[in-house]
Amino acid sequence: MPIVAQSTETTDWVSRFADEVIEESERRAPGAKTSGAAAPVVVVASGLSPSGPIHLGNLREVMTPHLVADEIRRRGYQVRHLISWDDYDRYRKVPAGVPGVDETWAEHIGKPLTSVPAPKGSPHPNWAEHFKAAMVESLAELGVEFDGISQTEQYTSGVYREQILHAMKHRGDIDAILAQYRTKKTPAKKQQQKPVDEAELEAAEGSGAAAEDDGSSGSAGYFPYKPYCGNCEKDLTTVTSYDDDSTELTYSCTSCGFSETVRLNEFNRGKLVWKVDWPMRWAYEGVIFEPSGVDHSSPGSSFQVGGQIVGIFGGEQPIGPMYAFVGISGMAKMSSSKGGVPTPADALKIMEPQLLRWLYARRRPNQSFKVAFDQEIQRLYDEWDRLEAKVADGSALPADVAAHSRAVRTASGELPRTPRPLPYRTLASVADITAGHEDQALRILSDLDPANPLASLDEARPRYDRAEAWINTHVPADQRTIVRDEPDTELLKSLDEQGRESLRLLLDGLAGNWSLDGLTHLVYGVPKVQAGFSADATPKELPAEIKTAQRSFFALLYQLLVSRDTGPRLPTLLLAVGQDRVRHLLGA
Repeated sequence: MPIVAQSTETTDWVSRFADEVIEESERRAPGAKTSGAAAPVVVVASGLSPSGPIHLGNLREVMTPHLVADEIRRRGYQVRHLISWDDYDRYRKVPAGVPGVDETWAEHIGKPLTSVPAPKGSPHPNWAEHFKAAMVESLAELGVEFDGISQTEQYTSGVYREQILHAMKHRGDIDAILAQYRTKKTPAKKQQQKPVDEAELEAAEGSGAAAEDDGSSGSAGYFPYKPYCGNCEKDLTTVTSYDDDSTELTYSCTSCGFSETVRLNEFNRGKLVWKVDWPMRWAYEGVIFEPSGVDHSSPGSSFQVGGQIVGIFGGEQPIGPMYAFVGISGMAKMSSSKGGVPTPADALKIMEPQLLRWLYARRRPNQSFKVAFDQEIQRLYDEWDRLEAKVADGSALPADVAAHSRAVRTASGELPRTPRPLPYRTLASVADITAGHEDQALRILSDLDPANPLASLDEARPRYDRAEAWINTHVPADQRTIVRDEPDTELLKSLDEQGRESLRLLLDGLAGNWSLDGLTHLVYGVPKVQAGFSADATPKELPAEIKTAQRSFFALLYQLLVSRDTGPRLPTLLLAVGQDRVRHLLGA
């Protein structure tokens, strides 16, 4: 085992889990450090079912072990992060809202996901590959290094043959473990913290009336293995007999009536049921760390039961923290089968990888959080930019420094970033106002800091592109900003002397304050000056009425410029409209 100093980032959850995993790895390989033997590779794991869009809740299944694995790599250890693609799971239902899919896909229910056609128009060979591809692309953008394992390939190539035969030989022992939980009362539905995971459902609905969540049981006894039918390819099968010596297995299909007898030591068209399959893989791969969702961690569920079954395969249960729900601002809980769930690819269209990594890194696995697709994304970006500034000047707390480090870089290096990370809300406002005119966007953004203007819009990319995508896809049409073509003469005529004076003060100060900071000072300062105070007066020096006067002044400007009471931040809006047009619309 390499002699590497423990990370100085000891205050965050990632480091604490890394400590536990390294300690467990050394416990499982005693003497490696002192004998000079090669250090064993530390194995962490994730499991994803490509049964439909792989959403942002599923991403926590990957990001939690990724962050831990990356910390261990930073300390000089060899790490293997496995992602088991559960593409040999049964196709359970036709998910709603998937383009290119109609009710005819229901005829494939019960087949392996890799035997189901991809949605119409997809370049991929089957259903599983279609949904895997989008996730693989997103993980690359997020800097996630992993080894992917197709469970279809593992099972159909006979990789698990010895494990299957072992499970069948010890089916009585497995059945005895599972029997401890079959009589336990199922928790009330209201106690469930999130819908049951795809793998749990796959096991629970695997074989019609004779199915249980832990295998097939009937007059012939309990069997932890389920064949896919040799005729219709579906798993609506029941094992009717099995001989340990010859490994002859007979099954019948309740869907098409087909039956056959096969030798299991030569047969590769079936799989272990979920509650046996998962611990078998722990033992086979030597997994030391694998988190699981609430549904897998509750009493009697897969992780708890697997902790006993894994011993039958000569393995040990991994360190397995439970991770909590990931939500979306303004949306209900995510479920792949219901359709319309945001995926990592959707999030990466409107935010940079660093921000998305940070959301998963800064919260402990058992803490829920939300990914913002609404106006909240602007606040999140403001928070992120403040953190970047604190990290740069050395004032950030250690745990925040750690989360920031995990967001911007991996053990392999720093993620690509925007050269000039201008405020997201400013970029969104500019993209909104300019409606795709890049020359206008560059002009406005250059005016933000006249002493250091942008030479090219590329300096603000990819953040600018993300903000533009958010404006175009997630901001309702009635909230978009449309600048007036002509002055609102009726409103201008109706102004009293105080209103006209406020516009005069603003117009007089435009030329000398034409920058983001200057205009911010100007628009907040006009009501102060009108009330007899200095434009530099702080809130503590001002009466409460000034805030009311400022709100009224801002509402007036919005009405005159965009015919609404609210809109983008006024300094940004003024820069976007331009001095000449502002003067025209304000009646100069």
